[in-house]
Amino acid sequence: MTASKTVSPGRLLTQVAGERQTGVLVVGGHPGGAVYVLEGQVIYAESPAAPGVGELLTASGRLAGRTWQNALDLGTSTARVGRLLVEQGHLTRGELEMCVLGAIYDAAYFALAAGAAQVDFLTGATHWLGPVVHVDPVAVTDEVARRVRILDEIFPDARVDTTAIAPATRPPRERISLTALQWELLVHADGQRTPADLALLLGKAGFACVQELRRMAAMGLIELPEKPAPGPELVRLPRARGTAVDVQRPPVVQEAQPVVVEAQPMVVEARATAPVPDKTDPPRHSVPDESAATQALYRPPPRLARRKPGARLPKEVAGEPPPVHQGTDEVLLKRIRTALRALR
Repeated sequence: MTASKTVSPGRLLTQVAGERQTGVLVVGGHPGGAVYVLEGQVIYAESPAAPGVGELLTASGRLAGRTWQNALDLGTSTARVGRLLVEQGHLTRGELEMCVLGAIYDAAYFALAAGAAQVDFLTGATHWLGPVVHVDPVAVTDEVARRVRILDEIFPDARVDTTAIAPATRPPRERISLTALQWELLVHADGQRTPADLALLLGKAGFACVQELRRMAAMGLIELPEKPAPGPELVRLPRARGTAVDVQRPPVVQEAQPVVVEAQPMVVEARATAPVPDKTDPPRHSVPDESAATQALYRPPPRLARRKPGARLPKEVAGEPPPVHQGTDEVLLKRIRTALRALR
């Protein structure tokens, strides 16, 4: 096992192949993947963004789920799952080789396309499927580079490859022509499924789904993920419950109108103990203060005199009695009854 280091996955694969080593190249990052080599030849590749051989065979209906699970139970420990499927007659040798080749090139794109990633090499590891095909690592890296160029020519935005897909709310043109795979992708895209989820759901190759999604992105048929803003994020101020204004905003207070009260002439009795008011001080009734404005705006109701239990309220408090019901108009009721009988 080699120490983990940040290098080009394709370059490290070429170096491992040149030394004719056996093991697995584990590529970190998103989506990442793994490439299995046997004496310098690629025998399998897998990635979270691409369906494997089992998903392709079962999702397409070529194999039943119980058949695939039975082969896994019997051949995983001895790395001969592919051989069991051929020996038991579930698949032909050609069908299995074509399926494995498609899975290798599909997963290798997601695992080796990154320019630099965290890579580990586990010496002596092998895949449970077993050696079905042997592919030259140079052919794998060349195919990865070719697929990268194809996608960049279609739509140079790699965010479409890994983010959730949502169809556009309004088509950009009056008439649009779609392929069968494009139609399936649009029907199952719900804003939550990624291209890898759609590939697993439909039983299609991951690269084929990404290729069609980039074409639809170029036509404006899917919503593109938003790019993060370079500036600082805006922070919304908290709002108090039951109000639609900011908490920091000072409340609007209506100014109390001054209440002008005419000064009454002051009569002072001549007493020895009574203090003589200072003539220089202004009269208190001419200075409007907050208490005077409050008293002018709000006046408490007059208090009722204490009365005995069961006594009646005064006339000014009890109010007028309710009108007396005049009774039912018998003539009107007879007319209504006659009219209803006529309608029968």
